[in-house]
Amino acid sequence: RDRRLLESCYRRSLEVADELGATSIAFPLISAGIYAWPLDDAIDAAVETISRADTGLEEIRLVSFTAATHERVRARVEL
Repeated sequence: RDRRLLESCYRRSLEVADELGATSIAFPLISAGIYAWPLDDAIDAAVETISRADTGLEEIRLVSFTAATHERVRARVEL
């Protein structure tokens, strides 16, 4: 449960997307499903890491499995 590893998944994925010349990417909440990472921490890790990233991507999406999770992500993004 090392949050740095979770954050590195997002960072490295964004780097690879840039290397490939991608213009958009979509992420699930990494580790928040079967690995049972605490949902609020998974959301914070995703939003904070993505917002700090220096990337050429035009669109980055976080995909939620449920409407309730979507609302939690949306609330965090809008802060």
